[in-house]
Amino acid sequence: MRACASARFLERMMATDEEPDLFGTAGGSFELPSVRPLGRVKQRLIRSAVEIEADDPESLLFQHTVFCQTGLPYRDPGAAIREWERAQGSVALKVQAGEAHNPETGAWVKLGLPWGSKPRLILTHLNSEALRHGSPEIEVEDSLTAFVQRIRGFGPGGREIRMFKDQLGRLSASLVRLALTREGRSFQINTQIVTAFDLWFPKDRRQRVLWPSTVQLSSDYFQSLQRHAVPLDERAVAALSHSALGLDVYAWLAQRLHRVPVEKPAFIPWSAVKAQFGPDYRRMVDFKRKFRKTLTLVCSQYRGARIELDDAGATLRNSPPPVKGKLTLLPNS
Repeated sequence: MRACASARFLERMMATDEEPDLFGTAGGSFELPSVRPLGRVKQRLIRSAVEIEADDPESLLFQHTVFCQTGLPYRDPGAAIREWERAQGSVALKVQAGEAHNPETGAWVKLGLPWGSKPRLILTHLNSEALRHGSPEIEVEDSLTAFVQRIRGFGPGGREIRMFKDQLGRLSASLVRLALTREGRSFQINTQIVTAFDLWFPKDRRQRVLWPSTVQLSSDYFQSLQRHAVPLDERAVAALSHSALGLDVYAWLAQRLHRVPVEKPAFIPWSAVKAQFGPDYRRMVDFKRKFRKTLTLVCSQYRGARIELDDAGATLRNSPPPVKGKLTLLPNS
């Protein structure tokens, strides 16, 4: 059974906390309990699903293909954890938390690893602005606030802007290693994605938190991005912006499904799916439940995705990408 749900079915499903049998483990119909008002996130998912089905995207975002196949931490690893690494198929990612110099104290301050949905969203914005203007230097003073407002669907308050800026600081200070293996050879980039800028908040917490006027992508990362950028529908990214896992699954399917041979579906066992998307889950049953629910939401935004789940794992079938555009072909992962 295809995992994609119609917008109408999605609305019915999300009106309740119960999860229907969407993946074919039971054959009959199901009964819905009493309907409750939909929250803001659920309303956004439904509205986006309807808009995506009706019209082509007016605005695209881009993600580097390495970040489509591997991801940053989902939860805060804590100050003691200074490294994060993930590998999937032919690509590998390693992130080392960095330090920033405090001009007031003269001390080097250890920043944590970037985590959660915010650095993922920031990356798509920075990538998109750089590619749109053909330059690694990005004007962000106004554009990033506008982006956060578009993605969140409401004006970001001071606390949320501080959280985004904190994640931007963590991202800019981190050393990132991107590796791609082809024909037994590994091509590797060691870089900081974003070069230095003002990381420090005003002393008075009531003051407005300002973005830096510009940020600069490293030349290595920018050149790699120009070759390995995957287009994403901004409406889908906005709808899934509350979920780091949802963003990862959507980006993964966007770069993966169109490369699956038409005559040869790709099978991925649950152990490999969990290694990629659920390293923090101890029990497979808990991860499966979370992944199934997230995949339902993702497929509401990527209606052409053909992916099936059963007790053994996931079967990927050739599907059109969620948006038209030039996609870099990489070895199957």
